[in-house]
Amino acid sequence: MGDVTVWGIHAGKYAEGDAEFKKENVVAIGWADVGDLSKIGADREAYKAAVLAAYPTTKAGAVPVYAGVLYRFAHEVEEGDLFIYPSQVDREVHIGKVTGPYAFRPEMADKYAGTADDPYASVRPVKWLKSLPRTHFSQGALYEIGSALTLFQVKNYADEFLSALEGAAPVAPVDEDPTVALVVEEIEQTTRDFILKTLATELKGHPFAGFVAHLMRTMGYRTKVAPPGPDGGIDITASKDSLGFEGPIVKIQVKSTEGKVGAPDVQALYGNVDNKEFGLLVTLGEYTKQARDFAQNKHNLQLVDGAELVDLVLEYYEAFDSKYKGVLPLRSVYVPAPKMDED
Repeated sequence: MGDVTVWGIHAGKYAEGDAEFKKENVVAIGWADVGDLSKIGADREAYKAAVLAAYPTTKAGAVPVYAGVLYRFAHEVEEGDLFIYPSQVDREVHIGKVTGPYAFRPEMADKYAGTADDPYASVRPVKWLKSLPRTHFSQGALYEIGSALTLFQVKNYADEFLSALEGAAPVAPVDEDPTVALVVEEIEQTTRDFILKTLATELKGHPFAGFVAHLMRTMGYRTKVAPPGPDGGIDITASKDSLGFEGPIVKIQVKSTEGKVGAPDVQALYGNVDNKEFGLLVTLGEYTKQARDFAQNKHNLQLVDGAELVDLVLEYYEAFDSKYKGVLPLRSVYVPAPKMDED
């Protein structure tokens, strides 16, 4: 089918637009209060302004995301493009071809009058070409169209959807699907990125010391956090007893930055550690080779970088109190695992 662009679209968190999609032969998006998108200039900044004008309480980080969805739907989707719509209602993957230009249908708002739902008033007409069960596709393809965005371009597995449209057979069974491992890796990396980003943005500065102290407590230590301000190079003191008499005493310095920590910082911490004490430096970033080399032969000095900190968070998360689970909301999920070889 040439260089056709393949898009993915969702019909709302609870499939609110599913009926319109199928009965009206359209794909549609909400944010109806923005109005007719064709009246907004083909300029992303204009779309951001329009989103803020219609929804003034929108969080700053969400404005460019919403504006991007609206802009692409009105200006980047072209006649002849394909849409992949994974329906939550019938659990099928619907493939349709765009047959006309963008349109705004204010009459759709009447269907939602008196409700809190957002009318799906911005539409693109489509001809639904084929519907296939989700089991027809690889795990990687299903993961890509499970994007959290309302509208997105399908890139990695576009050829698989095009082949399915042309009549290709279903993918191999799960135990022969090479994309399963890729999906698991992607999910795990997304979680790790989320943890680091949240810690860097929500707990920057002194609050990060409080978080590390809490993590140490879940590991069985009693901790004392230095007040904000000059701390002499020690942010947290940890011990096995509440009075700090029982060894080992651990002196901890934390860095909530995401850059590299060099040898001078490591050496400064170690200078505050007696022979019978331990030093621990925790950073969201990484350490330079010189910093690692300095710590390598110090039996009472430990460096924890961002990746190692995430490992500890995942290991001890269930013991976190409600405050830090609220800051860092995670939930257990099951993901596919490689089958064990049978003897």
